[in-house]
Amino acid sequence: MEEKKIEYEPHGRKLNPCELEIDLFCKGVRIHESCEMDGGKAFSKARAGLGSGLELMIPSSPKNVWLNAPVLEYFAASSPYELRRENGAYHVVHTVDQVSYEAVIPSTPEWYFRKTSSGVPMREIGVIQGTYLGVYLGDVCNFWQTDPKENCKFCATGIHVGKPGSDKAMKTVKEVVEVAQTAKAESGVSFVHFNTGYQKGRGLDICAPFVKAIKEKVGALAGVQAIPSKDLWKYDWIIDCGADHFSFCYELHNPKYFAEYLPGKERLIGQKTFFNALEYTASKLGKGRVSGEIIAGIEPIEDTLKAIDYITSAGAFPTICIFRPVQGTAMAKWPSPSYEDMIVVFRHMYEACVKNMIPIGLVPNIEVSLVVQPNDAEYLIQPSLRYYVYKAILSLLRYPAGILFRKQLKPHPTSGDACNPPVPKGCCCQGH
Repeated sequence: MEEKKIEYEPHGRKLNPCELEIDLFCKGVRIHESCEMDGGKAFSKARAGLGSGLELMIPSSPKNVWLNAPVLEYFAASSPYELRRENGAYHVVHTVDQVSYEAVIPSTPEWYFRKTSSGVPMREIGVIQGTYLGVYLGDVCNFWQTDPKENCKFCATGIHVGKPGSDKAMKTVKEVVEVAQTAKAESGVSFVHFNTGYQKGRGLDICAPFVKAIKEKVGALAGVQAIPSKDLWKYDWIIDCGADHFSFCYELHNPKYFAEYLPGKERLIGQKTFFNALEYTASKLGKGRVSGEIIAGIEPIEDTLKAIDYITSAGAFPTICIFRPVQGTAMAKWPSPSYEDMIVVFRHMYEACVKNMIPIGLVPNIEVSLVVQPNDAEYLIQPSLRYYVYKAILSLLRYPAGILFRKQLKPHPTSGDACNPPVPKGCCCQGH
C-alpha cells in the first residue's frame, strides 16, 4: 500500500481522556523539535507486534490514562497531534483544533542500564509497559520458523526476540527473578506478565517455573499469556504454581479472518482451543481474572462487538488492542482504524462489562499502556441505573480485593511443582 498524507477531520472540541487515548492510538503523534529527546527516553521497543511508540500518561480524574502512542508508523507522520515541551512540561497539541492536553512521559528506569549477575542488560530480560513488568519467555515464536512462515501477519515478535539490544531468548529463572526484584523495589512493580509465542505445545511448561519463582522469591501478581493447551489440567497446575491471571490472544473473532491472518494458530491450534481454555480458566479463577485479547480494526466491527459479548459472557474481560500497522510486519502499510469505529468498540466494551458484572479496576497499580483498559472506557458512557448498581458492587469488592492484593506482594510458598507437573487422573501416561 502506497504511503500518502492522511487528512484528518477536526473534532472541534476538547476530547475526554479516553477519547484522546483512542485518537492517539489511531493517529499517532509527531515529535516537535522542542522535546529534544533521545530514543532511549522516548520510545519503547516493540513487544508481541503491538507497540514501538511513545509511553505517555495523561493526567486525569478519576483515573490517569496510560498509552503507548504510535510514533514510528507511517500514519503518525500525518497526525494532527504534536508532542511539545514548554517550561519543562510536556503537552500533546491537536494542531488543527488548537487544543492542548497535559502529558507526562514516564522516566526510563535507571535499572534498564544495569546488568544481571549473568551479565545480561536488565532491559533485555523485562521492560516496563505502563506500570507492569513484561517478560517474553522461550525462543522466538515457532510460527516464525516454519517454511513458509506461519506467523500472525501483524506480529513483530520474530523481528525483535533474540536480536541484539532487544529481548534475550531463553531467559533463566534467576535472571527474571533478579530483574523482577529490582523492578519491584525501584519502579514499584506489582504485576509481572509472562508472554510466550508458539513453543510447540510447551508454552505453559516454560512459564511454570517462572511463575512459581515470582510468587516465592519476589512477591507479585503473576500473569500468563501462552498459546493455549488442549490439556486443560495444565491450567490447574499453573494455578497451583501461583498464576493469578491468564490472557488468551485469539485476536480475531471472525473464523475466516482468524484463518487468513493467523495461519499458524489456524493450522496447529484452532479457535476452539482458545475458547475452551478461556472458559475453563474463567470457571476456575472466577470473574475478572481471565482476559480474552482481540484486535480491533482488521475484521468488521460487528465481529469485534460479537467477540466482546462472547468474552464477557464467559466471565472474562476483554483486552482490546487497536490495530497498529507496525514497521517491518506484513501489514505495515495497512490503514490505521478510524477513531469513530473505535469509540463504538470501547463504549460497547464497558457496557458489556457492566451487563455481565465483570469486576474491573479493583487491583491498584496495574496500568497497561498497549491497550485501552476496560475501566478507561468509563469516560465514554452515559450513566444509567445499571451503571450505578455496578459501581456500587465494585466499591464493595474493592476492600477485600485490596487485602488480597497486599497479601500477594509478600513472597510465599506455592503448592505446585513447576519441575514435575502432576499426571492427571485417567491420563494414559499413568502406570508407564
